[in-house]
Amino acid sequence: MRPFESKNLFLLHLTTPQILVFERILEPLALPRDFELASIGLPVSHYYFLESGIASMVATSPEGKKAEIGLVGRDGISPPVLTMEAEKFSFDVMMQVGGAGRRVEARALAGFLSDQPAVRQLLARFLHGFFAQVANTALSNAVHKIDVRLAKWILMCHDRIDGEEIALTHEYMATMLGVRRSSVTEALHILEGEHFIYSHRGLVIVRNRTSLEAFAADAYDAPGVSGRSWPDLGQLSLVAVQ
Repeated sequence: MRPFESKNLFLLHLTTPQILVFERILEPLALPRDFELASIGLPVSHYYFLESGIASMVATSPEGKKAEIGLVGRDGISPPVLTMEAEKFSFDVMMQVGGAGRRVEARALAGFLSDQPAVRQLLARFLHGFFAQVANTALSNAVHKIDVRLAKWILMCHDRIDGEEIALTHEYMATMLGVRRSSVTEALHILEGEHFIYSHRGLVIVRNRTSLEAFAADAYDAPGVSGRSWPDLGQLSLVAVQ
């Protein structure tokens, strides 16, 4: 029997022997909205495995303008990095939607991974999917209208929560999309007018997921973006068992 059940896709695909070792260095904790997981210019002290909630990785310009470049929920690890030896992190990562999860100290995780090549393979698979998300988000920001980008972003959030309600303010959505709040309000009115969603006082409710996906089209149906494209970590976990 497994030591604990998890909704985190990465932890879910670890074998029981791997979990038995890993759980010794994992710390459960609540992750409220705006909780900082990593800060620009500082080394990463902990890595987080979200069971619920959504974390945003945000880029900041020299003038202080911000935009989200990627998000992670129960689909992986946050902050998503290629190396754990970097002295400084280049982005801010904070909880966009509050939740809970487990965290591990950076040095402890590095030590665990050095003894677990199969787990390093799982991590590499997730990171490949995440950076595909970042690349396709950059493309979408360049070629799609704000209402389509907003539809894509709502779908990405919806993939990572239970139920139809997402706690998001207009101001937060504007920051994440790198646009004015008025532009978000206009885009929300378009999506509401089509009966895809309902928006009220910091809450977005998905009413017609299928139609919302059709509206977002190729902005959402892209590697790393759609929940359907999340890495199939199960195949690698089977390899780890053998």
